[in-house]
Amino acid sequence: MPAHLNRKASPVMVILAFAIVYVVWGSTYFFIQKALAGFPPFILGAFRFLAAGVLLITWCAIKGEKLFDKKSIKHAVIGGVLMLGVGNGLVIWVEQFTPSGLVAILVSSAAMWFVILDKPKWKENLKSTSTVAGLIIGFIGVILLFAEQMMQTMNNTENGNQLLGIILLLLAPIGWAAGSLYSKYNSDNKVSVSVSTSWQMLAAGLAFIPGVLITAEFKHFDRHNVSIDAWLSVGYLILFGSILAFSAYVWLLTVRPATQVSTYAYVNPVVAVLLSILFTSERVTFIQIIGLIVILGSVLLINLAKYRKENRVKKTATY
Repeated sequence: MPAHLNRKASPVMVILAFAIVYVVWGSTYFFIQKALAGFPPFILGAFRFLAAGVLLITWCAIKGEKLFDKKSIKHAVIGGVLMLGVGNGLVIWVEQFTPSGLVAILVSSAAMWFVILDKPKWKENLKSTSTVAGLIIGFIGVILLFAEQMMQTMNNTENGNQLLGIILLLLAPIGWAAGSLYSKYNSDNKVSVSVSTSWQMLAAGLAFIPGVLITAEFKHFDRHNVSIDAWLSVGYLILFGSILAFSAYVWLLTVRPATQVSTYAYVNPVVAVLLSILFTSERVTFIQIIGLIVILGSVLLINLAKYRKENRVKKTATY
């Protein structure tokens, strides 16, 4: 593992980065849905990530940072396509016909996939009773979250989009967790976190273009008909959701354990649901709230062993 993954980070910076990822990313579900009122999904994804990538890499160039390293770019492209192209891309597409609060809840299973896919940590994670219990309880929570929508879909054979949405929202967290772990274990010191983030967003933006061409979105898209509200939402997604929050997330992966960073998946739905309730007509059912609470409990169990180990190390170091 690269040495810089173990480097010391300022506790204040870590707390600030977590706060940004928790709150800002929780709000992006709401703003994605508002942006979709004016932009087709693939155009939205391409424009958002290409704009964010160009802005960030331009800033890195102005600062004189090293931009081109073949190996680093390759790793950034793979991680970016998995995280933003697959993980976030599926979320954008599904939000066309699924409430943003519900989408945020359904993708909260990402934290479990971090444990399942983190092969270098299997021995450490899976021998822990609390981690295994957390995975089982989290799976039960995900079933509760999907139960009502699954029943409605099964009873309504004409609602094919909802069934497809459920399948895609099962795949999205897998793509995100896989990309995050790939980025964590394949990062190096040859380029900065900002440069790596830039290449990830540029790669993701390009990954949306085949979707634009296949669906012929440009034929039905007129930028003059896009409302100010949709433009402002895209601006928020570019500046805050991508440049600020995604940069904070990539940095956290280099200084904190992946299972700890993955807890964003359990906090984001709370923010998303609150925004949905306050500013839209969306409603979350009681059983979905129970499912979310169960999953929140699972993440505490998943991370319990990690916290205990860190505390033991700290206590040992003081003696």
